[in-house]
Amino acid sequence: MTLTAKQLVRPEIAGIKAYHVSDAAGLLKLDAMENPYALPAALRAELGQCLAEVAINRYPDPHGGGLKDELKAAFAIPAAASVLLGNGSDEIITLIAQALARPGAVMLALEPSFVMYRMNALFSGLQYVGVPLHADFSLNLPALLEAIATHQPAVVFLSYPNNPTGPQFARDQVLAVLDAAPGLVVVDEAYQAFASDSLMDLAGSRPNLLVMRTLSKLGLAGLRLGYAAGPAEWMDELDKVRPPYNINVLTQAAARFALRHLDVFMQQAQTLCDERQRLLQALRQFTATTVFDSQANFITLRVPDAGELFAWLKKNGILIKNLHGSHPLLDNCLRITVGSPEENTAVLAALGRYFA
Repeated sequence: MTLTAKQLVRPEIAGIKAYHVSDAAGLLKLDAMENPYALPAALRAELGQCLAEVAINRYPDPHGGGLKDELKAAFAIPAAASVLLGNGSDEIITLIAQALARPGAVMLALEPSFVMYRMNALFSGLQYVGVPLHADFSLNLPALLEAIATHQPAVVFLSYPNNPTGPQFARDQVLAVLDAAPGLVVVDEAYQAFASDSLMDLAGSRPNLLVMRTLSKLGLAGLRLGYAAGPAEWMDELDKVRPPYNINVLTQAAARFALRHLDVFMQQAQTLCDERQRLLQALRQFTATTVFDSQANFITLRVPDAGELFAWLKKNGILIKNLHGSHPLLDNCLRITVGSPEENTAVLAALGRYFA
């Protein structure tokens, strides 16, 4: 008798749904924290010439072809830190979970936060412990420290700033977690380009700190390139579970090209920060909403009926993220990606009609 997939797949996997990505065809896409700006025409032509020289018939350099050193130079990664490359930061989360999944090992993260922490704990067989934030999405440090003392986690994930809520926790709070944690602390800085602080200056000097980032939010989401910096001892172990050719030749070449033109992307990030402030001020004029502070390229707000407003915006050609139902603290919350000035104006106009 041939067994079915449901009979062979682990019950905890069979019992969940795949990560959902909404179809954005024909819609103003403000649901995934992407940079709204296409590559300038002159750079597109130059990139095309660059990629035409890539030997796609050969396997990629498993060590990144010099890309690690270029990332260190571009983003002021300390000389003491080693760098690991991932197919997006998603893969780095997977590598960490796989490497640490000893029997009884615990992954600890905040709730609500990036769902892939919890999902990777499930995939790799780690025990998962979630520590709720305060109602205003600030860090409940006493509860977090108590959970660390109780569960002695192999790894703690801190999203800094936090997705999907927006605020950045206080630096001294993160340092307190580093001091208390018996294992690895991963500070996920996916939104660092829009934030006021970074712990990258400590990478390589704190024995249990790994700082993780991605190029996705800078305007390179299609490349799928993440990187992590930390002590060589940790990177050498994680490298053992990394697929040998995880960063393809086109991504390596395009990323090196982008780093040569990093000023273009950083100028775009500054524009998005300015637009974020404009959105925050405008959204707070809608008295029916609670708007949370953000250090990322998105804004989370609570409305009387998130499902109704989400559907209404979609019907009017705008796709945002409905967070309602994903966690009790996100009751009736929506997340809006900061877009171009024109896109943000369109969203504000639509909300003005809705709340009129």
